[in-house]
Amino acid sequence: MTKIAFIRHGSTSWNKEKRAQGSSDIPLDYDGKEEAVKLADRLKDESWDLLYSSPLGRAKQTAEEISRRTHLKVHFDPRLREAGGGQIEGTTEQERVARWGEGWRSLDLGWEPRGSVIKRGVEFIEAMLDKHKGSNILVVSHGALIGHLLRELDKKEDLLHDDHMKNTSVSVVMHEGGSWTFNEYNCTKHLEG
Repeated sequence: MTKIAFIRHGSTSWNKEKRAQGSSDIPLDYDGKEEAVKLADRLKDESWDLLYSSPLGRAKQTAEEISRRTHLKVHFDPRLREAGGGQIEGTTEQERVARWGEGWRSLDLGWEPRGSVIKRGVEFIEAMLDKHKGSNILVVSHGALIGHLLRELDKKEDLLHDDHMKNTSVSVVMHEGGSWTFNEYNCTKHLEG
């Protein structure tokens, strides 16, 4: 069995301002750094073999905190970067409506198509299953990529909701006998209390 934990990065100032981040390289804010420490403290007592991360700063910082506590080397993979947001990056909903009108979602504003995000995510997973079969793998990435990818893996069970992926959330999937099962989804128990 191969186990993969998909982890969303810690919070950023743009998360709090509800700005579309996309491929913009935004660092963690103070809270995001604190969330990453709590996440790393949770993971250090669990059994993980490998650590992969998006190279974007907010994911990289989260992964480096995990690395400090788990002593796993971080492997960066560009396939794990966030979905490109095109012209909407750095804008809030209110700014998008002011600039492009209520129907801005129907316009071609240069964002990366969902199919492209899923394609590179699936390529990453297939590489992990080929290269690290039977391993327990931590993957630090971004909300849209993780959400699209988990829904793609969950085709037959429909267990997942359209919930927004929480910062430092952990979603664990297991692959065995050609199928996927879900162990945890969007879990942030390390932030409680």
